[in-house]
Amino acid sequence: MRGRRKAAFAFPGGFVRTCVYIDAFNLYYGCLRGSRYRWLDLSALCRIMLPRNEIVSIKYFTARVVGRPNNREQSLRQRTYLRALETLPNLEIVYGHYLSHIVRMPLANPVPSGPRYAEVVKTEEKGSDVNLATHMISDAYEDRFEIAAIITNDSDLLGPVNLVTGRLRRKVGVLNPQRHPAFVLTKAASFFKQIRPAALAASQFSSDLSDAAGHFTKPAAW
Repeated sequence: MRGRRKAAFAFPGGFVRTCVYIDAFNLYYGCLRGSRYRWLDLSALCRIMLPRNEIVSIKYFTARVVGRPNNREQSLRQRTYLRALETLPNLEIVYGHYLSHIVRMPLANPVPSGPRYAEVVKTEEKGSDVNLATHMISDAYEDRFEIAAIITNDSDLLGPVNLVTGRLRRKVGVLNPQRHPAFVLTKAASFFKQIRPAALAASQFSSDLSDAAGHFTKPAAW
C-alpha cells in the first residue's frame, strides 16, 4: 500500500489531465454522515487530494432522496446541497434513482413469545454504480483523461477499473472514503489515497452562497 501512495500523479512537462468520479452514496455513508463536514466543496477536496493534477471534470453520481414522514427535511437538505454543487463550474451531477418498498425481515433480538419478524421500508439506490462505470469507460475511450480518480470503496467497480487500466491503458486511482478499504479495489488501482477528516475540514463551502436564482445558506442541521 505504501508503494501505491508514492505513485506519480503528473507526467514530465506539466499537470496530468484527470477526471474524478464520485459515488455519492459511498462518500456520504463512508465519511460524511453525522459529521460536521457535509457541506463539502468537492472541487476543493479534489484539489487537496490531487494537488499535482489538472482536474478536467468532476462527475457526482447520486439519486434524489424522497423525504420520509419522520424526516421530511432530508430531501430539502439534499436539494440545497445539490444547488451548492451546481455552483462549481467543472462539476456535473449524474442522477440514478431510489426505490423504496416494504419488506418483511427477522428481528435481531425478538422478545420471547413476541413477533419474530417486522415490516420495514427498504430504500435502495439504483443506477449510480452503473452510471459511474459507464462514464469512466466512455471518457477513457474518448481520451478525456490520462488519470481517473474514483471516490468510492465499492468493490463492484473492480471490473470497470480493470478494463480502463488494462485494455484502455489509463491509470485509475482510488480516493477511499471508508474506514476499511476494499482489498480487491486497492490492489487493482494505480494508486490509493485515504480521505481523512483534515481534508474534509479544509474543503467546506462558505455558509452563504449565491447562484442565478439568488442567495442560499448551509442547512441549519449541518
